[in-house]
This record gives sequence, C-alpha cells and structure tokens, in this order.
Amino acid sequence: MPESPAPRPKRLPPYQAVAATLIREIEDGLYDSEPFPSEGDLVTRFGMARMTIRRALEVLRDEGLITTRWGKGSMVVPAGQRPTPGTE
Repeated sequence: MPESPAPRPKRLPPYQAVAATLIREIEDGLYDSEPFPSEGDLVTRFGMARMTIRRALEVLRDEGLITTRWGKGSMVVPAGQRPTPGTE
C-alpha cells in the first residue's frame, strides 16, 4: 500500500496574511506616532488588489484595532482603548 502524502501546510488567505502583518505592526507600536497607511498605500506596499486590502482592514476594525471614517482614512485605536482579546 502506498504511503499517504505528507499533509500540506495550511496557507492563510491573502487578506488574513496582510491583516496579521498589520496587527503585528500595530501591536509593536509602529503607528503610534505615524498616520495609518491609506488603502492605496497598502495596495502598493503589499501588491494586492484593493478588495484584499479592504478585507484585511475589516479584520482590523472587527478586532477593535482601527477605526475608519469616510474621507479621513483609518486611525489606530490607542492601546488603552482596545478590547482585550477573549473578553467579548
């Protein structure tokens, strides 16, 4: 009987990979003294479609890490005002 192939490593969908990178950067304080990048800047940086970036930003909003206002862009929620993971 042939051996079964090794399991393939699970790969994150692109929007989740972008979100994970941005979450790490927010938690590391990268955007504490700088404005959060615009959608267009993130599209250029990651080389992804605008919809992929929008989905990543949606993850950040759902996690309570950023707020977005039409015409103003996204802002990082100050660390003291973010929800604590697992308390929702």
